[in-house]
Amino acid sequence: MFGDFFKPGGLPVFRNFSRILPQGGILGVDIGTASIKAVELEAPSAQGMPRFRNYGILESYSHLDRLNTAIQTSGLKMLENETAELLKNLLHHLNPKFKNVVASIPSFSAFTSLLEMPALSGRELEQVMRYQAQVVVPLPLSEVVIDWTPVGEYTDEKGVKKQQVFLVSVPKETVAKYQSVFHQAGLTLKALEIEGLSLARVLTRGDPTETAVVDIGARSTSILVAENGLLKYSAQTDFAGASLTQAVSSGLGVSVRRAEELKKQKGLLGQGGEYGLSTLMLPFLDVILSEVRRVKDNYEKSYRGKIERVMLSGGGANLLGVEKYAAMQLGLPVMKADPWKQVEFSPEIAPVLAEVGSSLAVAIGLGMRQFSS
Repeated sequence: MFGDFFKPGGLPVFRNFSRILPQGGILGVDIGTASIKAVELEAPSAQGMPRFRNYGILESYSHLDRLNTAIQTSGLKMLENETAELLKNLLHHLNPKFKNVVASIPSFSAFTSLLEMPALSGRELEQVMRYQAQVVVPLPLSEVVIDWTPVGEYTDEKGVKKQQVFLVSVPKETVAKYQSVFHQAGLTLKALEIEGLSLARVLTRGDPTETAVVDIGARSTSILVAENGLLKYSAQTDFAGASLTQAVSSGLGVSVRRAEELKKQKGLLGQGGEYGLSTLMLPFLDVILSEVRRVKDNYEKSYRGKIERVMLSGGGANLLGVEKYAAMQLGLPVMKADPWKQVEFSPEIAPVLAEVGSSLAVAIGLGMRQFSS
């Protein structure tokens, strides 16, 4: 998606992106609100899965103290020069073999819509999508790039065959900012993709179970519906990991750095004198789970689906006890995302990778894009 950044003339619709990336390997880079994560993958082995080579995570905690120091925010702001310097710092330690990059765009930087229409193909579908984009995209089409993917078919009560098409639009200004960041860092940006597509690919490819993926980052939470590697629905809330940290900091009268440490150490499993830690966080976690319920209800009512499980991804998925609590509140099976099922790696490093898997899910999914059929 968005592999062809500047296509002259007409509506900027980028369809049929050819795999122009070399077969040696790729760097998947996920630029979040408070961290940059990179995963390096090499070409698939005989088993058909891409091979893990290396990863790196650079985290910034200054956003906990000052709002305007986040790498990027839901106000669509990105600190280009600062982000490029952080990325170069990460690359210095990672020392990647490959310089070609597929990077993620956060959900809050894109507009998405799941559209239903009669089953069409080829030129007919393109004409309809051009018209639909003019209707649903909230910006002038001259200011955005758009793409779409058919994600499902069904027959309605009148026997008419219908299809569901997932539409994405991204401001050209946002694309230009990402190009600038990676150019400054000495990397070749080959394609951009919204993070939800990457998560859908890495967490549900080959699995027909309709799944709500709850990606809890530092400053925002994305709630997605995916199946068979396809993204079908996307929503976002600004309640996220930093909300829980701030609640602990205010409630216990400790610094946000100390609150972040306590959150990671104790999670929702504190006992005795530690019980207050979980009670401070639960109201904010409940807001996130309430939004998950709202997304589930809206999706099932509007799009004939049935969400059967929840996957937790992002740094927030590492909160101790969150799976059990979320399952109790949502009445659905809840599991922690495991993106390593789609990647070949040495068994010796499995314990290390298990600890960081949920945080690296987007970056892994980005890398898999090159090797997916």
